[in-house]
Amino acid sequence: MVFLVLTRSGYEDLKRLSGSLPPQLWVNQGVLSETEVGQLRGAGTEVFITAARIDAASSAAIDNAVLSIQQNHGVRVWAEHPAPESVARQPAAAGKGAQNFRRSLQALRGKADAFSDRAWLHMKRFAASDGPVMILPYLGFGNPERLLISGRVLKDEGFAVPSENERGWRNFIELYKRLSSDEVPGARIRAEFQGSVQEFVTDRDGYFNAEIKPARPLESAGWQSVTLELVDPRPPAGSRIHAVAQVLVPPAAAGFGIISDIDDTVLWSNVTNKLRMLRMLAVANAHTRKPFQGVTAFYRALQAGAGGNEGNPVFYVSSSPWNLYTPLVDFFNLQGIPLGPLLLRDLGMHSVFSANPHHSHKLASIERIMETYPHLKFILIGDSGQQDPEIYRQVVERYPQRVRVIYIRNVNPDPARIEAIDKLTEEVRQTGAQLVLTPDSEYAAVHAAAEGLILADAVAEVRSGKKDDQ
Repeated sequence: MVFLVLTRSGYEDLKRLSGSLPPQLWVNQGVLSETEVGQLRGAGTEVFITAARIDAASSAAIDNAVLSIQQNHGVRVWAEHPAPESVARQPAAAGKGAQNFRRSLQALRGKADAFSDRAWLHMKRFAASDGPVMILPYLGFGNPERLLISGRVLKDEGFAVPSENERGWRNFIELYKRLSSDEVPGARIRAEFQGSVQEFVTDRDGYFNAEIKPARPLESAGWQSVTLELVDPRPPAGSRIHAVAQVLVPPAAAGFGIISDIDDTVLWSNVTNKLRMLRMLAVANAHTRKPFQGVTAFYRALQAGAGGNEGNPVFYVSSSPWNLYTPLVDFFNLQGIPLGPLLLRDLGMHSVFSANPHHSHKLASIERIMETYPHLKFILIGDSGQQDPEIYRQVVERYPQRVRVIYIRNVNPDPARIEAIDKLTEEVRQTGAQLVLTPDSEYAAVHAAAEGLILADAVAEVRSGKKDDQ
């Protein structure tokens, strides 16, 4: 994989966002001086200069340059993307995948421009040919009568799991590979569970959502395995494309469920500073990102409950795009945080940074969970950086007596924001529930123990875990 940089600003953005330059780089004529090219080559970067200057505002010119590099060198190319207003005046690139990706990045850039003077570097992916296909099932949830599964069918881009010592540019490449993943619309999948077979088709974005009804109500709880197989498009002769969807069925002994945000609740994401958030996503990975202090021990205590082995289910609802699903699961596993179904958001034609889709997506996801378990009460966990307190206040209104406690991590010191949450705290208190603004996991654990939600001994474990994280 190589990068084609078209402008000086694109070159500077690539350096800033990735932390270092990739080993192979194509640069538009006139962007770098001979001295700079010599310095890059001396540092180990293989630099190629285009034979003629490419018009960075012309999609057709960029397409031709990319195709020429692919045909002559047999490599996959990522090219700096022109500004949205320029793209709108140019013919669309050939191929549905390129069109979809371009539209997604135009929408993403439109939102990113609001918080960055030059936004982030936009790259357009061109694949030399169609590659293998993969089924990516997401962690599902259900009850003894029905299992809810979801996932996506994608072109297999050879996604890699970055190591702890991975260079910034490699993390950057992996992020872009995931954000630009090619969906397979209209793919037909066969699901099998306990002898029952069901088929369904992916939508235009390659997603599938299905409800599996067991032949008889399940007698055992825990993670259930649903076998998935790709029926169409047909894989090469003699091969199978299959996967296993894991679906969580909470035990009957569960005392309550936990619904938690992720960004700025479980791990630091800088959602109140979009440029810093973007840079963190671009250069970090599951090894280098860390949870908030004490989160792992606190979530384990909540999962165990006051009985110590209740197996309370944990659900994660976030506005992060589904493209980041696998890195998030890797993060939870590496940190030892209880794993549970993740309900993320489609990147689609809108940006992950807009506020209204965040609100509607999170509220709809919480409603779906609570309606799946009508007899279970819940603890809601979020942060003060975005709209979690307001969203959770609506949940309390819609589901009276179903919310035991709302824990809000205070990540926004603005007095006006704290005052607004204080008002929400009083409104929630009048419904019989509690909203607690907490500085850290230890504070929340002390409150949870006093309320009989976790074992008293678990507070010491949270305190110890907090010190270890520090």
